[in-house]
Amino acid sequence: MKKTILQFAAASITALTLVACGGGDDATPAGGPPIIVNADGTTNFEGTALASSLSALPLEALSEAEKASLAYMREEEKLAHDVYTRLDSLWGSQVRVFGNIANSEATHTEAVRQLLIRYGLPDPAANLTEGMFANATLQQLYHDLVALGTPSQVAALRVGAQIEELDIVDIQTALNDIDNQDIRLVYENLMKGSRNHLRSFVKTLTQQGESYSPVYLSQEDYDAIVTTPIER
Repeated sequence: MKKTILQFAAASITALTLVACGGGDDATPAGGPPIIVNADGTTNFEGTALASSLSALPLEALSEAEKASLAYMREEEKLAHDVYTRLDSLWGSQVRVFGNIANSEATHTEAVRQLLIRYGLPDPAANLTEGMFANATLQQLYHDLVALGTPSQVAALRVGAQIEELDIVDIQTALNDIDNQDIRLVYENLMKGSRNHLRSFVKTLTQQGESYSPVYLSQEDYDAIVTTPIER
């Protein structure tokens, strides 16, 4: 089950390459938006377009809050990837959503890694295998979420929705302390991806006759997301 960091990095690069080569439903030209949104809502960072977008923005001084946020977000996006990969191994033969979104999350954590490289910051996820985290809170959360999603497919889908909720809340909170344009660019697109992925998990639950109640978002904010179309 576990992969080495080299395998994980290869998966991230493969995911970025796939979307760069038109692996999604929509083609995004170099220099265009840094993400590709597929018909099912999976939202991938496109490597060439992201690099072009970042290079057009200034390299600004980092606050301590921004440094801490980048380290945390790198691992939080890895958390989503790793949990979905584990749940896909359990339920992927029945629903494709875990594998599809896991591939997207590989491009999300890679996008944050590119910011770490851009600013010469250490990568907290370097040399960590799947399911392993430098941050103790995220480490425990990984174990808790996998345990919650193991008993049934419905429980697993609810875990997926919960992760996307948490990402939305954490990114929005982080943006309150971030003014660097390049970080905001990546984070705002991460949040768009999380909204789309939340829609995908909730839609899959609804198709199975199941419901979901928000854990981290207010009911009003949750409804505003899941009752509106996929964002492009």
